Amino acid sequence: MAFFQRKKYKQLTDAELVNLLRENNNIQRDIIGELYERYGHLVMGTSMKYLKNVMDAEDITMNIFETLENKIKAHEIKYFKSWLYMVTKNSCLMVLRKKDVSTIELNGNEIFEEEDSEIVKREVLLEALERVIEDLKEPQQTCIKLFYLDQLSYQEISEKLNIELKKVKSSIQNGKRNIMLRIKGHDE
Repeated sequence: MAFFQRKKYKQLTDAELVNLLRENNNIQRDIIGELYERYGHLVMGTSMKYLKNVMDAEDITMNIFETLENKIKAHEIKYFKSWLYMVTKNSCLMVLRKKDVSTIELNGNEIFEEEDSEIVKREVLLEALERVIEDLKEPQQTCIKLFYLDQLSYQEISEKLNIELKKVKSSIQNGKRNIMLRIKGHDE
């Protein structure tokens, strides 16, 4: 019977799995198992990218999937894969902060890597920028993401969103201004 349940879950979207997990405690293990099959490699790969240590990366991966049900129930999730990536990245950054990132263990050898602290600082800034972008109103948020992250032209954004070119330009300009105002507001 479990085999048929698992096969059923494979056909569901991430959003459907998240909703099922929120609604039904009896099948949580099967759903977590399906999410692990889909994204275990993403979590492990991201953890390795930041931590450069197999044991720490495995610990983070297991911890994330062990606590996944509670995290899902506690957060509003629009896109599960990108949300899971952010959870993983934040978990890794927390580990690096606790470890004092100036030394990183790689295959049992400690290596002094001064630039890693700069990487962590950059990641923290990028994380803050992502939060500020998420606070923008539509269509500023979408236009900023499409222009800067997806590197679409004004014309491509206009066609994709089915809005006037003027609206795309003003959304990007206003979005940039609002981002700068929020960033300056946090510095003071």
